[in-house]
Parts: sequence; structure tokens; C-alpha cells
Amino acid sequence: MLRRILPHPLLTLTLAVTWQLLVNTVTVGSVVLGLVLGLIIPVVTAPYWPDRPRLRRPVRIIEYAVVVIWDIIVANVVVAGIILFRRLDRIRTHWIAVPLDITTPEAITVLAGTITMTPGTVSAMLSADGRAILVHCLDTGDPDGVRDQIKARYERRLKEIFE
Repeated sequence: MLRRILPHPLLTLTLAVTWQLLVNTVTVGSVVLGLVLGLIIPVVTAPYWPDRPRLRRPVRIIEYAVVVIWDIIVANVVVAGIILFRRLDRIRTHWIAVPLDITTPEAITVLAGTITMTPGTVSAMLSADGRAILVHCLDTGDPDGVRDQIKARYERRLKEIFE
């Protein structure tokens, strides 16, 4: 019975909190509407999620988020330095194929989004068999090091969270 009312409890909470952030004010009406939306939207969309992802270690999401936020901050400074102080002919762009150990679509999607959110890198394509992702790197002298860093900092943690 509870599974029918709350098919995706984390989504319910996320929707309610997001609504509050969008409204930018806390009133009884906005809290009630946020909770109603948080309850109705997951129920309506539940049939479209027959194989919803299982989070093996959800506490690791916090660690992952901290790592990603830190990497985004550092990458912003690095990319700003490249743009402001380096000549265009000295930028060493590379396409890097990153083989994947993760297999769930949700983990691959989070990895691709993380790579794209981090300034200086963009996930461009997933191979047809889902075993590798193509990443464009704005500037690196060590493409293998970038690949290893993606696997160590992001993929390993996502494997622990999702698989």
C-alpha cells in the first residue's frame, strides 16, 4: 500500500524541495502545493519506471556530490586561466575514449552529465554497445591521465552507488 502512495520517495522529496526553491518563499500554501506535486507526479509517472534504479549505497551520493562540486570549482579556475592567459595555438584538445565498467543506464547518464558539467570536458557520444564514452577535453597533455581520472573519481563511485 505504501509503495502505491510513495512509489519514489526520494523523487517526492526532491520535487517538494525543488518547488520550494522555485517559489522562493515558504508559505503554508506553497508547502502544501509542493507536497501535493511531490506525491502526484511520482504516482502518475510510476508506470514509466518499471525497472527503477536501485541505489546500493545511497550515502555515497553525498561523497560523489562533494567530489563533483569540488572538481567543477577547480575546473572553472583552470578553464578561466586557459581562456585568459593561453594562446589558442597552444591549447591541446583531445578526444578520449573512456571504457566503461558501469552498465546501468542511470549510472552512465550520471557519468555523462558529470563530465559535461565539469568545465573543460564534454561527453560527446556513448558507443552503441554502451561499453565506452567519447569525451572531448579542452586542454591536456596526458589523455590517458584524464581517462584514468574520470574512471577513478567518478566511475568508481558511481559503480558503488548503482551496482
